[in-house]
Amino acid sequence: MPSKYLLVLALALAGCGGAAPEAAEAPPAEPEAAEEAAFIPADFEPPTLVEGDGFVLKPLGPDVMKLDYDAYMSSIEHLQKTFSFSDRWPREGLTLEDAVKDMDNEQERFQSRKSFAYAVLTPEQDREIGSFYVRPSSKQGYDAAIRMWVTQADFDAGVEDKLYAWGKTWIETEWPFEKPAFIGREIPMEDWRALPDNE
Repeated sequence: MPSKYLLVLALALAGCGGAAPEAAEAPPAEPEAAEEAAFIPADFEPPTLVEGDGFVLKPLGPDVMKLDYDAYMSSIEHLQKTFSFSDRWPREGLTLEDAVKDMDNEQERFQSRKSFAYAVLTPEQDREIGSFYVRPSSKQGYDAAIRMWVTQADFDAGVEDKLYAWGKTWIETEWPFEKPAFIGREIPMEDWRALPDNE
């Protein structure tokens, strides 16, 4: 066999044995709902820029990746205790590459109407205060699971209470849900996990 063909064959075989890329680290999500297509009505358009009470909500995606990364990496211990209830996210060692994968995933889910994750930004949009998640419920009796977090500094300043009060009104008046669950606020995480799963 001519040498140039041997070289092509060798290169092709070398590319077949590579390890699969690692999954991006990301905030814990609700398990996938059985019927994601029915999560929101076809004629409902999820908002893409919302002015809140001293903050702005904007979909998580590559354009806010660095702000999001800086926010959660500034509050690792706080978020492990109050949001993820796990030492897996956030944690020391997460990289900007991990953050890019996470943002690409959140953007894809938003665009395909599977779930909606927002960065909570200062009015100037130069710093992320936290994040606000609107996801399908994995538990019986609820049609949406709402979660949020803010940085340690913003938590200490009382911003989470302000975000929750505003967000509860926003979800109940602007979104098409009959019974949203505000996890970590109206329903403690341990109680939420104990509820029966959707069939």
